[in-house]
Amino acid sequence: MTDRKADLRTLAAELTESDPITDAFLAKSFTDQLLIVDVRDGEPLPAEVPDRLADRDLRPADSVYGEDAANQSAIGDVGTATRHHFVDVQTRGSHRSYVVE
Repeated sequence: MTDRKADLRTLAAELTESDPITDAFLAKSFTDQLLIVDVRDGEPLPAEVPDRLADRDLRPADSVYGEDAANQSAIGDVGTATRHHFVDVQTRGSHRSYVVE
């Protein structure tokens, strides 16, 4: 495991210690690494989280893939949580995805 991946896994574990975050984990989307953060339904993402993640080169998905003005991370609801996606811009484009035919 790379140091970057280990550092982000540690960060994800630290985030889950904060209320109202119910889960945080790494995932891969095509060629990008994502940090997924689930927040208890009806609760906002804690204000300090986006700044903390930005310090680690993680940006809200909308600011990376969509319109910069949106600067949002919320993707939608999953069970009883709202899911937020943050893109690891430090390693963006360096991950490989495989397609099974």
